[in-house]
Amino acid sequence: MLNSTKAQPALSPVATILHELDIAVESDEAKPAERYEDPADHAPTNVELLRPVLAVRVFTMIAVIAPPFALVAVMVLAWGGWFNLVDVVLLGAFYVITALGVTVGYHRLFTHKSFAARRPVAAFFAFCGSMSAQGPVIWWSAVHRSHHQHSDKELDPHSPHAGRAKGFIGMVQGFLHAHMGWLFSDIRSDLERYVPDLLADRMIVRINNAFPYIVLFGLLLPGVIGGLYTMTWMGALLGFLWGGVVRMCVLHHVTWSINSVCHIWGSREYASGDHSRNNPIFGILAFGEGWHNNHHAFPASARHGLKWWQIDGSWIVIRSLELLGLAKKVRLPAPERLATRRLA
Repeated sequence: MLNSTKAQPALSPVATILHELDIAVESDEAKPAERYEDPADHAPTNVELLRPVLAVRVFTMIAVIAPPFALVAVMVLAWGGWFNLVDVVLLGAFYVITALGVTVGYHRLFTHKSFAARRPVAAFFAFCGSMSAQGPVIWWSAVHRSHHQHSDKELDPHSPHAGRAKGFIGMVQGFLHAHMGWLFSDIRSDLERYVPDLLADRMIVRINNAFPYIVLFGLLLPGVIGGLYTMTWMGALLGFLWGGVVRMCVLHHVTWSINSVCHIWGSREYASGDHSRNNPIFGILAFGEGWHNNHHAFPASARHGLKWWQIDGSWIVIRSLELLGLAKKVRLPAPERLATRRLA
């Protein structure tokens, strides 16, 4: 879904793609992070099968429009007394699981290669990220790498600044485009250009192609749990609504706010070449993604909350995986690089 009217030159092979996108900077580590390799995981793919089509656009529209109606429905049901602790637990648990799938898996592992993970761990986070209904992992990574290459410039797929008209109306239009409007733009993912490494991974391709089924699973599972726990159809419905659809709605808008809010409101501590901002509210809600200026200044870093008080839930997970031997090659910016990019 990522495209532009201007032709772009092809990137060099996989070995240097992250460097050319300034996603993995040489001074952060001696070389980019490597994943645990299995020759059987590599296979040629028909990338045309991965390109979004009309069905994906329809699915995206449903995923954007339907959840707010579900939110209204659960509020009405809660007013009528249909709300209990089970619904809160399902909402919270599935929010955490799917959010970490996006932040740890989609973003820091697959897009930025900021650490390497064993195959079962990588598959788990790709699966959980897919349950968030924010797009297939390969498409998501391609769009995000393009965002970093063109951050807040003309070809940025979701900048609130690039091409924005002047005045208040222009600001509102830019915000809405960055928040969710870009999902409906006439764009496609230049998959071969941005994610050849993911296209060559059989496991990731399979999870990517199973995206609609994984989303459905993520919606139905909390309903099944709620139904089995209460042994009622109403419990199943409430589980589906709270742990499935409402959770999807909340997580969507928190994630989209990184594109919109965190490029407009917040503080800037490091030179990043764009308008990225650190926003503490979304630093917490998005498990560290809200420290967005830090991230754009050091995109290869597995840690976004670079100060002790900048809470970064995703980093806590990654560090825990490293201590358990389930992750390696964890990348962090060197102290001298932090000092070099710090704004006066």
